[in-house]
Amino acid sequence: MDKLTSIRAFTKVVQHDSFAAAARELRLSRSAVSKYIIDLEEDLGVQLLVRTTRSARPTENGQAYYERCIAILADLEEADLAVTRLQAEPRGLLRVNAPMSFGTLHLGRAIADFMERYPQLQIQLVLSDQLIDPVQEGFDVTLRIADLPSSSLIARKIAPALRVVCAAPSYLAKRGIPLHPAELREHDCLDYGYLATGNQWKLTGPDGDHWIPIQGTLCTNNAEILKDVALHGCGIALLPTFIAGADLQQGRLVGILADYKAPALSLYAIYPQTRHLAVKVRLFIDFLIERFGNRPYWDLVT
Repeated sequence: MDKLTSIRAFTKVVQHDSFAAAARELRLSRSAVSKYIIDLEEDLGVQLLVRTTRSARPTENGQAYYERCIAILADLEEADLAVTRLQAEPRGLLRVNAPMSFGTLHLGRAIADFMERYPQLQIQLVLSDQLIDPVQEGFDVTLRIADLPSSSLIARKIAPALRVVCAAPSYLAKRGIPLHPAELREHDCLDYGYLATGNQWKLTGPDGDHWIPIQGTLCTNNAEILKDVALHGCGIALLPTFIAGADLQQGRLVGILADYKAPALSLYAIYPQTRHLAVKVRLFIDFLIERFGNRPYWDLVT
């Protein structure tokens, strides 16, 4: 049995939840991939996958073995890079997952500059606001904007992700400027549907925490839509500055309740825990920190 090939086949099946997709990526027949997995299971004496007509998911033993296998494969990749002196010129495929709005607003130009710096790399960027399992989906790096809980994955902070309560000057001229969070109850507030706090805003200031129920005419799961509606004078929004920064800088939106802050979030790069971080992953994360850093350009006047 070619154990290394069997391990590679096994990890691809787990990542894609499919023998057919793994076979396409490995450029093997589906039957060959299936045989590699069967040989591996017979060699180990355990069942690694639960197979159905549509999917192949790891058993408990299979998940534990998968996590060890990806660490081994990462070590092998690192060894290959060291031997062939590719650290200075990484190549191959880098799979990145990122939030939709952050990706469309800021990652395009950053990715272009990164590709120019490392032309031998291939980038596969998938934008999605859904919370995915980066290991199961086979991503090298996942970008998330959150206050992250503990995890078996490693998270490295890229930049702060501030949020500001803001509105268009036309709305404030018509409805007045709230001076305390409690006054938001009398205003049209635009609701983001994915808040961890539900339909409430938590704002903390000199007099403690305030939980404000949002009562407005719009709820959406896209903060760019909230910004556009706020720009038209339709209400007050709690927006990330990476979305609203340019409009705040140009005065099209005005920050209010400056003494009251929403809970702190950050932009993180998340990647699987291995003993040696792949060079292409390390270089990409270092590049993002260099690009956005502790004081992102969208926060220059906020």
